Amino acid sequence: MSNKKNQKLRNLDPHLQREKERYKHPLPSREYILQILQQQGVPVAEKSLQKMLSITKKEQELFNRRLAAMIREGQLFRNRKDDICVMEKLDLIKGVVQGHADGFGFLIPDDSSADLYLSAKEMHKALHGDKVLVREIGVDRRGRREATIVEVLEYANTTLVGRLHIDHGILSVSAENKRISQDILISREHSLKAKSGQVVMVEIIQQPSKYAQPIGRIVEILGDYTAPGMEIEIALRKHDLPHVFSDEIEDMATRFPKRVLKKESKGRVDLCALPLVTIDGETARDFDDAVFCQQEGKGYRLYVAIADVSHYVKPQDAIDREALNRGNSVYFPRRVIPMLPEVLSNELCSLNPDKQRLCMVCEIEFRANGAVVDYDFYPAVMSSHARLTYTQVAAMLAHPKGTEAKQFAELLPHLKLLHKLFKALLKARIKRGAIEFETVETQMYFNDQGKIERIEPVQRNEAHRLIEECMLAANVCAADFLQKQGQTALYRIHEDPAPEKIEALRQFLKEFGISLGGKSKPTAKDYAHTLQQINDRPDAQLLQTVMLRSLQQAIYSPEITGHFGLAYDAYTHFTSPIRRYPDLLVHRAIKAVLDGESYEPGDWQELGKHCSMTERRADEATRDVESWLKCFYMQDKIGESFDGVISSVTGFGLFVALDDVYVEGLVHISELPSDYFHFDATKHRLLGERSGVQYRLGDRLRVKLVRVDLETSKIDFVLAEEQKKNGRIRKKQVSKA
Repeated sequence: MSNKKNQKLRNLDPHLQREKERYKHPLPSREYILQILQQQGVPVAEKSLQKMLSITKKEQELFNRRLAAMIREGQLFRNRKDDICVMEKLDLIKGVVQGHADGFGFLIPDDSSADLYLSAKEMHKALHGDKVLVREIGVDRRGRREATIVEVLEYANTTLVGRLHIDHGILSVSAENKRISQDILISREHSLKAKSGQVVMVEIIQQPSKYAQPIGRIVEILGDYTAPGMEIEIALRKHDLPHVFSDEIEDMATRFPKRVLKKESKGRVDLCALPLVTIDGETARDFDDAVFCQQEGKGYRLYVAIADVSHYVKPQDAIDREALNRGNSVYFPRRVIPMLPEVLSNELCSLNPDKQRLCMVCEIEFRANGAVVDYDFYPAVMSSHARLTYTQVAAMLAHPKGTEAKQFAELLPHLKLLHKLFKALLKARIKRGAIEFETVETQMYFNDQGKIERIEPVQRNEAHRLIEECMLAANVCAADFLQKQGQTALYRIHEDPAPEKIEALRQFLKEFGISLGGKSKPTAKDYAHTLQQINDRPDAQLLQTVMLRSLQQAIYSPEITGHFGLAYDAYTHFTSPIRRYPDLLVHRAIKAVLDGESYEPGDWQELGKHCSMTERRADEATRDVESWLKCFYMQDKIGESFDGVISSVTGFGLFVALDDVYVEGLVHISELPSDYFHFDATKHRLLGERSGVQYRLGDRLRVKLVRVDLETSKIDFVLAEEQKKNGRIRKKQVSKA
């Protein structure tokens, strides 16, 4: 009778039909398991739960797996008696551990509530990135919510890269990721005979606990810390960047044809006679876009031809899966980690001069004022008529009778027309109100030993901006096309600034007698107008920096929320499928529409999150490498003095960017003149309580280099003697300059 009653109870599962559709032998749904447990009102032994739900012996293993998944995802919890509890009843909080180099950490809750402080003692139980359950235990001395770790749900670190240390016969590895502050213990038999100081890869074989340090084994010796290129090897592993193509992919790569086959050109528009050209930097190796412009009445017709990567990389094949995994190419100084195998990125899909190549074309008709009249997308075959550089094109436009212009005389009229279109597009951009910040990009030049010889600013010229405007136009047309056709895709979205950041910016600008229009919802045009106002001011760099920091980060998403900075209602990435996976998805979506079909690669939201993550991952990795190289470059300059500008103000000091050297370091708050300095986040300054001396973002300083730490990639400055004597920065006052 009891079994019949329990079976009847199981049949009351409101999601029974869904489970039957999904599984041949349906189990009680997650929702129903939670419902039954909540109805009991107390923790339930697993055997009792199985009995309640009539779980048979054959079903036990699958049922245990379902419970384990629910525990892993924080829906359920096993207490010390091994009873099953409903998480919501326990007041436990699920989240991800964020470690700090000083040993403590924070829990970043999944529910987006305020972070919780984890003491150094608590951080012995877990590593940075682990998913855990915590219980809030009150507030610490600084008034922060504090928690204790109850259980680790999921370990984030199975391998890590670090340096081996041998101290009194004890081997340990300190992680390159400084958010992991615990050393990993290594036994002699698991050391691969690595030497002290060498960089190694470690597999963690025992995760940390309340009573024990993590234990690992060395699986790879990378080499000496200062060996050429080691900084890149470390960054690849520290940030889990995929950088080796599998044997399957290498085998597939060998089977691609060496050239475009005749049958592949069928059904495509033949543009081989059209004088399309590529315009890139001197060091570029993959050319994925070519342009050509011709007069169309009083207006223009622009051809933007983009390498047709989607012809070669098919959905769900091995190359596609790896391209998605990588998300984008990663550009380190002197080394590129490509998204695609070289046979595609540098050969078949690279628009090399005088080679037939398959492409996707965006053909746009413009009015004389730069407004789009019409556009068309189609697959084509082309042959680039020249591989030009930005420097060459800028020289040809500036000196139409010069050497460069004579060398490419037949292309010069087309380039002049392209330049006229650029001027029209630039006026349209200004009218639209797109934001344009003046930023300095730098390039590192290396010696034969692979170390920095010098760092120089990259001079952006008219040719850079010309190509940029052409690519923007094609990207906007791609977004408009997909939107009008109702085809879901990944858009490049840049959301409006957060209200609190807008308010902080307004308060800051008010100090300088400057206003930002738009009231509570300023537009890009309001930002652009304010930038125009401050353009000729001596403190323009300071004001621009603060304005830039008020903006959000651009991401990929299927939601069409517009691009704030560029002032577009809809914007996507179409022009770089060799190096960005979102562009490849956009190409496939456009092709599907042209074929009267719909393209569904999976969950668009998840694809957007993944591609946004890989972009951030690449940025962090390249930043790490550049920081280490700059530290190495500054090693022999300790004791020297430099002029610079305060690039960031924090509660612990000032970051100073050096003039001409383009290196940044910290003046710690303890190195400032004797006083109690208080951090004012709104005004981006440190203010002396007694003296009224203030150090503010954008202020100029003379500093002396006192320390370079290669392990942490940190550079420390102190105020130079002449700065201490003569550089008493502004007293507490409001500048109206």
